This record gives sequence, C-alpha cells and structure tokens, in this order.
Amino acid sequence: MIQRVQTIYLFLSSLAIYALFLFPIVNILSAFGAKKIMVTGVYEIINNQVAQTEPFTLLTIVTAVLGLIPIVLIFLFKNRKQQTMLVYGNVFLVIGFSFWLAQTIKAAAGKELEISDYSIGAGLTSVAILFLILAAKGIMRDEKLVKSADRLR
Repeated sequence: MIQRVQTIYLFLSSLAIYALFLFPIVNILSAFGAKKIMVTGVYEIINNQVAQTEPFTLLTIVTAVLGLIPIVLIFLFKNRKQQTMLVYGNVFLVIGFSFWLAQTIKAAAGKELEISDYSIGAGLTSVAILFLILAAKGIMRDEKLVKSADRLR
C-alpha cells in the first residue's frame, strides 16, 4: 500500500510545508531598508549583511511538526479510516497554522506591507492543503475498492 498515489500526495504535502524553511513569505522593501519574513523569523540587512532581528521559535517548531505529520500518516495504510480522519485533522491544523502565520506576519510587518510584497512562501500552505485533500480522496478510493472486493468473495 505504500506505493499508492496518496503516498505521493502526502509526501508532496510534507515537502510543501518544509519548503517554508527555504522560501520567504514576505519581502519588504522600504525607506528604512529591506526585510525578509520567513517562518523562522524576520531578517534585515544591517551593514550589508543579513541578520535575524526577530526569531519565531514556536512557529518554527510547529512548522517542523506539521511537516512530519504527513510522513507519519503514510505508514498508517493498514487502517484507512483512521488515516482518512487524521488527514482531515491535519488539514484543519494547517488551516489554523496558516491563520497563525498570517497574524504573525501582519504583526511583524506593521504598516509596511503591500500586496505585491508576498513571496512564494505565502502560497505553500494552500498547496499543502490541496495535496492533503487529494490524499484523502485517494484513501477513500482505496477503501471503496477494498469494500467492493470483499463483496465479491
């Protein structure tokens, strides 16, 4: 069962969440200098060097745990009902995480934020949610196939 399509979707969901560590969520260019807001903190250019001015420790830990959950869900393939419920639970966790991330960025950016300042990291949680929903549909399809095979016996 590990070779099923939902395994790929769960893995891609995990990659999308872990990509938040690589890509900035917001880039701010103002008269005071340039800021880059990532899931790990706020980075500013000070004396021509990038320095972290405000860390987001709890947000970093939660991001790492949220990225690990889909990997763990891959190995729960023997109990498809439980796997489906946990995938939907993970969708709600990622939605809550997205809201928390947006509020944190809003507080860190202040009034300097423009709509054009959002980077690729801003859409990664939506991509993760999409892959989680596709994985849940794949799990349901497998469950339906197993039930139909049981009826034929």
